[in-house]
Formats: sequence, C-alpha cells, structure tokens
Amino acid sequence: MIETLEKILLSQGLLAAFVIVGVIMLVSDAVSRTLTRGRIHPSAIAIVIGLCLAYLGGRASGGEKGLADISYFSGVGLLGGAMLRDFAIVATAFEVDIREAGRAGLVGAASILIGVLAPFVLGAGVAHAFGYSDAVSMTTIGAGAVTYIVGPVTGAALGASSDVMALSIATGVLKAVLVMVATPALAPLIGLDNPRSAMIFGGVMGTTSGVTAGLAATDPKLVPYGALTSTFYTGVGCLLGPSALFLAVRAVTGG
Repeated sequence: MIETLEKILLSQGLLAAFVIVGVIMLVSDAVSRTLTRGRIHPSAIAIVIGLCLAYLGGRASGGEKGLADISYFSGVGLLGGAMLRDFAIVATAFEVDIREAGRAGLVGAASILIGVLAPFVLGAGVAHAFGYSDAVSMTTIGAGAVTYIVGPVTGAALGASSDVMALSIATGVLKAVLVMVATPALAPLIGLDNPRSAMIFGGVMGTTSGVTAGLAATDPKLVPYGALTSTFYTGVGCLLGPSALFLAVRAVTGG
C-alpha cells in the first residue's frame, strides 16, 4: 500500500497536488466553521496553511521552492507555477460583464496609475532609508513594492545586483500575502462588494496573486473584475519601472 502510494505521488505529481489542495480546503473549511464561526473565509485560512507548508518544505529540503522541492510533492510546483496561474487569471476574463467593466471608466484607469506610483514611491523611499541610495537599487526595490513580477523585470533591465533583486521579490511577495489575507476582513469596511469597486481595488492593489486570492475569499464573482485591472497594472508597472520611473529616480538622486 505504501509503495503504491509512493509511485502515485512520484509519477502523478499534478494529480497528487490537486488532492493535497483539496484536503487543505476541506481542513480550512472545517476550521472556518468550527473555530471562527465563518468570520474568516476558508480561502484565507488555506492561504496561511499553504504558506506554512511551503516554509516547512523549504526547511526540510533545503531548497528554494518550498514543498515542491520534496520529490513526493513536486506536482505542487507545477500546479502553483506561473503557467497555470496565468492561465487561470486569463480565463477569468471570460466572466467579465463588459457593461459592468465600462462603469469603472476613468476611475479604473486612474486607480492603476495611482496603484503603481504610490507603492513605488514608498518602496524607493524605504530602500533609500536603509542605505540603497543609487538609482538602480531604489528603482528595483520600489518596483518590487509594485509587484514581485515588476521588481525583477525592472532589475534585470537595469542590471541590478542579485541581493537587490532578491529584496524586490521579497517585498512583492510580502505585499501579495498581506493583500490575500487582509482583503476578506477589509472588504465590508471599504465597500468591496460590486464589480466597479473590485476593478478599482485591483487597480490600486495591483498584485494579481493577492487580489485574485483575496477576492476569491470575499466573493468569487468579483474575481474577474479585480483580475482584469490588476493584470493591466502589472503590464503598466513593467513598462514604467525601467523607463520613466527609473529616469525620475535618477533625476531626484542625481546618480
């Protein structure tokens, strides 16, 4: 029995990953109902469990991909990888009601620009406060505060050092996790209950992973709208980071 299970885990990694995710969701649902009485959505609990498993897997294997570095759970890396993630995000666009999307109008477009500029300025300022005073490092870390995708794209284009690139990715990941976990709790307070507000939220927050997971835990019907603007947000960040934003930082710092 054990040998058969080992063969399945090794040869059917993706199938095993689906089972693992299913079990985590069942546990999360039980925890949500029994311990929090539904106040915390099961998806938010599942995110925290996944992060803990990734940490434990990384510590146990000494690798860099968390649980996926353990051979029995290698399918988790494929299931949670960029290819299936981006496919799922793009697929949500088919559920968007064009009339609802149009109602966001200029406000939705403005939210993207504000959402890119505000975290960039904050991230670049923090980088400078911690001694990263050159334009390349400040821009790369500031771009990481935009998203963990914009950060390395910007750093690679500007020739940033590996430690600065790592900091930019870590900053973006932290932002994504905070958005994932905080969205369900903050949604009632900020009126995040309709397609228009979801599009503005996606434009302001930007991190596609955090926005889609957070909205899924809030109301799955809002996911396509948040994903729509957050995907544009990533593209705008990748365009502005190594160009206009870098030039602006260099002009301010003089180096």
